[in-house]
Amino acid sequence: MNNEPGISKERLQASLSHKQPDRIPVDFGSTGVTGIHVRSIENLRNHYGLEYRPVKVTRLHQMLGEIEEDLLDIMGVDVRGLKSAKNEYGIENTNWKEFKTFWGQVVLVPGGFNTTKDENGDLLIYPQGDRSVPPSGRMPVSGYFFDTIIRQSPIDESKLDPEDNLEEYKPVTDEALQYWKENLEEAANSGKGIIASFGGTALGDIAHVPAPALKNPRGIRDIEEWYMSLLMRPGYIHKVFEKQTDIAIHNLSGFAETANDVVDVAYICGTDFGTQNSLFCSPETFDELYKPYYRKINDWIHSNTRWKTFKHSCGAIFDLIPNFIDAGFDILNPVQISAKGMDPVKLKATYGKDIVFWGGGVDTQQVLSFGKPEEVRDQVKRQCEILGRDGGFVFSTVHNVQANVPVENLLAMLEAIREFDG
Repeated sequence: MNNEPGISKERLQASLSHKQPDRIPVDFGSTGVTGIHVRSIENLRNHYGLEYRPVKVTRLHQMLGEIEEDLLDIMGVDVRGLKSAKNEYGIENTNWKEFKTFWGQVVLVPGGFNTTKDENGDLLIYPQGDRSVPPSGRMPVSGYFFDTIIRQSPIDESKLDPEDNLEEYKPVTDEALQYWKENLEEAANSGKGIIASFGGTALGDIAHVPAPALKNPRGIRDIEEWYMSLLMRPGYIHKVFEKQTDIAIHNLSGFAETANDVVDVAYICGTDFGTQNSLFCSPETFDELYKPYYRKINDWIHSNTRWKTFKHSCGAIFDLIPNFIDAGFDILNPVQISAKGMDPVKLKATYGKDIVFWGGGVDTQQVLSFGKPEEVRDQVKRQCEILGRDGGFVFSTVHNVQANVPVENLLAMLEAIREFDG
């Protein structure tokens, strides 16, 4: 499935414009919500007989790996992702070194990846690699990724200051802009569509609220407390979102000048609004607390760039999609087809002309992980038929591919995509 230079980019742009491309564009590995666990990447490399190389862990929290060009070509991937110089733990993605995981795989981790083990043998990771402060993540001995450790100080209502929840949001530096410039120049030569995760635009994402990159986070950092604050402290939340949005737009102006026309999509946020069976944020609450700020960010991007904007939210969010559209989002991910009310036929018929579905290609909770290869193949073809009609669809799985997916199922998925496109 090798692509001629530039064809992948044209394919993605066509689908993002709700036009029928020559084939459905495919994404694996471009973001932290469309990735593949390092173990599954190694299994694929071994199956195809590719040169052995330890997989590089690009996102430590979920142990997602870099998919190198040789495997990207085999998988027919059309999208390349760009991300900040530091990972979610505030560690520079440089000076790679080998590390042996609990499941016996040798992977590459950043040089600043410093860990210890607790009394249970669980692996503890530290913000910015600093072992002199409390750890911010834990990987159980039997686990395949890190769980966030909440480090919430006792809350004194009289001393709550919104600035404390803004500590990690700063104006972009010249050094960071130079990093982006260099990576964008390389990406421009790839011929693939480009999605950039510039950072700083996710409002209230529970992956960010605990601030795993900060050594001593202040403010409201407990996820449960944060959700309670949406009802109990809306004024506080408004002040946090308002200032964060101002900083984000300031930074986006620098990124836009640097990125020019290289970037096709800007990853805005991964804030979840649904569970498997229902919404946990009403449309009214979204419109009051979130929409004014997301609208401001999206409007700025649409007025100053040609980028499309990417919104991730898991769960049963069918009734909230009009609010996402009204907030200016162009793309919805992961399209959790297994959640209540998320029937793909109804999704496409109701919203297919107004928003791009990036994901929904196959259910990762049950079908891909535990189904038979023929079940995987059938679902992939059905989803491509439904969601791919008239463009507006980028094939990706429903969230990340996990560690223990049978390689036979991964192959069935890839073969079904090829078979569908002829």
